[in-house]
Amino acid sequence: MNDSAFLLQEPAARSSSLRVGVVSETFPPEINGVSMTVGKLVSALQDRHYHVQLIRPRQGPADRPQKGEKLEEILCRGLRIPRYAGLQFGLPAKRVLSRLWRLWRPDVVHIVTEGQLGWSALAAATEHRLPDATGFQTNFHSYSEHYRVGFLRKPVAAYSRNFHNRALVTMVPTEAMRRDLARRGYRNLRVVSLDVDSRLFSPARRDPALRASWGVGDAPVALYVGRLASEKNLALVAKAFDAMRKHDPACKLVWVGDGLRRAALQRRFPDHIFAGMRTGAELAAHYASANVFLFPSLTETFGNVTLEAMASGLAVVAYDYAAAALHVEHGARGVLAPYANADAFSCRAAALAADPDCLFRLRAGARAAAERLDWERVFDDYERVLDEVIRAQRASHG
Repeated sequence: MNDSAFLLQEPAARSSSLRVGVVSETFPPEINGVSMTVGKLVSALQDRHYHVQLIRPRQGPADRPQKGEKLEEILCRGLRIPRYAGLQFGLPAKRVLSRLWRLWRPDVVHIVTEGQLGWSALAAATEHRLPDATGFQTNFHSYSEHYRVGFLRKPVAAYSRNFHNRALVTMVPTEAMRRDLARRGYRNLRVVSLDVDSRLFSPARRDPALRASWGVGDAPVALYVGRLASEKNLALVAKAFDAMRKHDPACKLVWVGDGLRRAALQRRFPDHIFAGMRTGAELAAHYASANVFLFPSLTETFGNVTLEAMASGLAVVAYDYAAAALHVEHGARGVLAPYANADAFSCRAAALAADPDCLFRLRAGARAAAERLDWERVFDDYERVLDEVIRAQRASHG
């Protein structure tokens, strides 16, 4: 790839603050958990007076690199990910990154995603002896079974392990994930959790007009938010809702999101409400106007939507792992089912529809727990990891 693959700018003026290179193959306004997390991280770094160089694929012909006092973006070419509308992966670019980092040497590099752009960044960071950290964001090896390429599960898992083990540190969102990856041969793992914007996602966003458009009065509304894709275990959303409806025939199911499975779901369930993709205040209103959040995914590394639902005052029904295991106290903030036990998941959902008093109590408990989550503490942990990586590199190379 030649240098024209990047929309290069002159290096920003030198700053006395730490320089952090962030490499990610997804970024807002793309809608997914990784994108939202990276967007928040980049903003927080600037708020704490770091100078951020963000390297990401160009998202379309109108996309232009931003440049501010504490931010510069470097855009590269990418290709669309098959079966994932609106998402891309970056192309190999080691030579260009090496040239870029000779002009603007980061104090530390955070590589968010595992694609070819991320691999190039790891190679360039190693060449320049730059402190580097990666983030384990997505269980790609688990997706293979859902896309009829199960034979790729082991090669994808091996690629991921090799990728992350080349970095000085890999950040993971939960202690359970750290233990699981350590058993699979990953090294140098550090837990940096995630939080939620409890001002945006709030019960105060509840919208009676929106509920009226769904055709409900006081009946409970079950909600699913996320990609309408095979790896999300969507059949169990519908099954759990059917179990709820046996106790309260007036309840409704709202799907928020888009994906390859949407058309098939709409044909199969014409009485369900499909709201499409929603963001910002609209998304927050959809959360807050529901009562129960159904999230049966088995492929999450964390599951940001769990925290968004809790902050919105919804009782969460989820499997006992990832964000739910960390934040949903069974019987106090929601209900948990044993991992992959579909019958237990449906029964938990049905029990909420049968007991309005319990549902009310769990919704209040979920909101209270979400309000205690602290982004400042999360970012403190992130800063400690960056400092550890820098110190480790200095000790290794002088």
